[in-house]
Amino acid sequence: MDITEYFSLVFTDYTLRTITLGTALLGAVTGMLGSFAVLRKQSLLGDAISHAALPGIAIAFLITGAKDSNILLLGALVSGLVGTFWIRAIITKTHLKSDTALGLILSLFFGFGMLLLTFIQKQPNANQAGLDKYLFGQAATLVESDVWMMAIVTGICLFVLLLFWKEFKILLFDADYTKTLGFNTKFIDILITTFIVLAIVLGLQTVGVVLMSAMLLAPAAAARQWTNSLGVMVFLAALFGAFSGVFGTAISASQNNLSTGPVIVLVAAVFVVFSFIFSPSRGLLFKQIRFIKNRRDLELHKTLAFMHHIAETHENISHPHTIKLLNNFQGFTKKTLQKLVEKNYATIDGSMWSLTDLGFKTAENLYTKQETKDE
Repeated sequence: MDITEYFSLVFTDYTLRTITLGTALLGAVTGMLGSFAVLRKQSLLGDAISHAALPGIAIAFLITGAKDSNILLLGALVSGLVGTFWIRAIITKTHLKSDTALGLILSLFFGFGMLLLTFIQKQPNANQAGLDKYLFGQAATLVESDVWMMAIVTGICLFVLLLFWKEFKILLFDADYTKTLGFNTKFIDILITTFIVLAIVLGLQTVGVVLMSAMLLAPAAAARQWTNSLGVMVFLAALFGAFSGVFGTAISASQNNLSTGPVIVLVAAVFVVFSFIFSPSRGLLFKQIRFIKNRRDLELHKTLAFMHHIAETHENISHPHTIKLLNNFQGFTKKTLQKLVEKNYATIDGSMWSLTDLGFKTAENLYTKQETKDE
């Protein structure tokens, strides 16, 4: 099945429609919430929470003995929240920095989770098979109830974002000022973090523990390259996340032996790379273009200023000595001189050149600016 056939079947085939809607909703909600994690410089938070959720999945299975997705994800949610509050406690109660706390909780919970999974695999209970799908994800296991759950969480997340938009925005950029205004910064911070944990837990079944942080960060990192507005960034991140989910699912379904979760992450990475290169304000391509343009403008101004200096200090600019000075000047090139002619700063007649009135005024302004800087 090729991609075009996939998109034609998406509206009629139950399985394809369910998986596509699920991954699109997951990408949208993680993109929205990931914007706040990226701007708060908590990029490792998603990785720590997703790994911290693993023990909860294992413990939930050990208690219930069933592979019910809702129960396992509830265990993951509790474990993820515990890990998150432990991170906050380590940061506030000790002298350790946030990156140390995140790495500590990540490794501790993931190690404990892997220990529990090993223990479960050695149990005679036949129902234990399949828990490893939460490590790398298995989108094919999504059912309609999972999609409805994602839709509800996405709707609640959007509602809360709109309701507390002002508070989130102020806290994001100036936490101290938020406190002076009388806002409960602790409540707002816990609210954002809780929704991030919830979004990560929802994605474990689709993308898995190992790759979930990429779904949280990649769309937001791509969106950040295109705008300085928080609202636009959140919208673009949700859009990039949704498209990553849709196209990743399409590529995975159209090829044999391709896991959906890793393909979705790779598509999101393509959005990031494209944004890093082609975004107008921060893209590497346009930065290089601006650098080349600025260098050419500098050469132009340098040549113009030198020509003005020659014209002011030499009565006969056609004297061989003057021509030799100009030709030996490292900023003087035929291309640069031609640019001066195009801008009507200079005129050339054979080997004879002269500055126009506009050229004299522009050169004098350059000298004035330089003298002002020196003072």
